[in-house]
Amino acid sequence: MAKKHGKRYSGLQDSVDPEAFYSPEEAISWVKKGASAKFNETVEFHLRLNLDARQADQQVRGVVVLPHGLGKKLSVVVFATGEGEKIASDAGADFVGSDELIKKVNAGWTDFDVALATPDMMTKIGKLGRVLGRKGLMPSPRTGTVVNSNDLARAVEQSKAGRVEYRLDKFGIIHTVIGKSQFEEQQLVDNFTALMEAILEARPDGIKGGYIKSLSLSSTMGPGIKIDLSALLQMEGAAN
Repeated sequence: MAKKHGKRYSGLQDSVDPEAFYSPEEAISWVKKGASAKFNETVEFHLRLNLDARQADQQVRGVVVLPHGLGKKLSVVVFATGEGEKIASDAGADFVGSDELIKKVNAGWTDFDVALATPDMMTKIGKLGRVLGRKGLMPSPRTGTVVNSNDLARAVEQSKAGRVEYRLDKFGIIHTVIGKSQFEEQQLVDNFTALMEAILEARPDGIKGGYIKSLSLSSTMGPGIKIDLSALLQMEGAAN
């Protein structure tokens, strides 16, 4: 059965040519125009890559600090002891600790947006994989969320400022966000560019053919706007 949409969504969808492709700037403009819900909608990013997510050498995953943040206050947890605990607290982490914090999370508490850990804590927090893993919150060296004490303050500050993770799902798609619909258009363009450049730089070696298959942007309650791949190919050429 086809999904039914309300009059507002249908009206927005009718205003966008489903066969048309837009530059990133045009797409962002359309997304902002279409974000007419009574709340500040999130601007969503959906990128399909020419990769087989089942292959270990075709994984794409990382973090990027968006220049204009995400438009919301992020809550950061840090698993650390001793000097690392003090550094994290001084840097503004919302929750810092070791055994007691691990026990709390293991019981199911996940009321935070980002989890960081110092390397010496990784053996202790391994048990949290079942809780944090399914929410994409498990600290990992691959995502820059396992951090030495020397870099911990910067990691906390970046996480609170708008550090987002991107990762390829089992269908070969990266779903993430670039901000809020009430951002200025140029702020969303800047965030889009920073994210796209990071993903292009993360291209696995040895991939045959094109890297990007499709990309669309949408607001939380709005239709998807297709991006013209020629603009992305120019970015890809500049990144290589």
